[in-house]
Amino acid sequence: MTVSIHPKVMIGHVHLLVADLENMTRFYRDVIGFKIAEQHAQKVTFTADGRKPLLVLEQREGLILKPQRTTGLYHFAILLPERADLARALLHLAEQKTPMQGASDHGFSEALYLSDPEGNGIEIYADRPRSDWEGRVEQVGTTEALQVEDLLRAAEGNESWLGLPEQTIIGHIHLHVGNLKEADRFFVGQLGFKIEMSMADHALFIGAGGYHHHIGLNTWAGTERPPANSTGLYLYSLLFPDLAVLNQTVSRLQQLGIPVDTSALHPTIIDPTGSRIELRTM
Repeated sequence: MTVSIHPKVMIGHVHLLVADLENMTRFYRDVIGFKIAEQHAQKVTFTADGRKPLLVLEQREGLILKPQRTTGLYHFAILLPERADLARALLHLAEQKTPMQGASDHGFSEALYLSDPEGNGIEIYADRPRSDWEGRVEQVGTTEALQVEDLLRAAEGNESWLGLPEQTIIGHIHLHVGNLKEADRFFVGQLGFKIEMSMADHALFIGAGGYHHHIGLNTWAGTERPPANSTGLYLYSLLFPDLAVLNQTVSRLQQLGIPVDTSALHPTIIDPTGSRIELRTM
């Protein structure tokens, strides 16, 4: 039986465990441009519009920095509403002398790549018009050098940077997995995402509703899981259009034998990397 996730499902927020909350808070506020929605001694919640949570940082005792070459987060991707917003973000990052790891044109999007102070990967991107790539992701998708000068022209006449625009969302999340077939079985066969693009036997890009990808999966970091007390990705959420669709999904997952923790505020499952997926409504 073919399983399909609801076409309006999208990524909600990302929750990271951190070793230095003060330093990381400063980075995500001043460099990336999030607004602080809630701040406590051990946890900070960030937003772009003042309401919707997009990023949570939590400091816990005894954490060690996530070792390189382990499964888990490759990057989480901040989707800006307009190309001009990406241009302004690039200008701001340059003014802040923020080290960049790459800048790419993927055909369906233009993207900047960097890491936070604890090594968590970040993509900041803007999509090209959906009509340019929908239904043709495999054909359109590429990785070419970003035409920086052309991008910067999109900001001409309005170059002031005011942080992340209110319409900013977490567009996708990209994970290092230990076994691509196992990840395919979970995310596609059981959750019901659709494969939009594949790269031989080492990467899959999957989405809902025809989006180029809500989740990227790759085996580029090997098969070893990080220690349980590592920093890095703790949880990410999937947003469903309403409670009825969410409950139907929970029931289907339970029938498939996937453990669903319904004791918390939001139903939660565990993905093949050991990260939690929180199921929420929009």
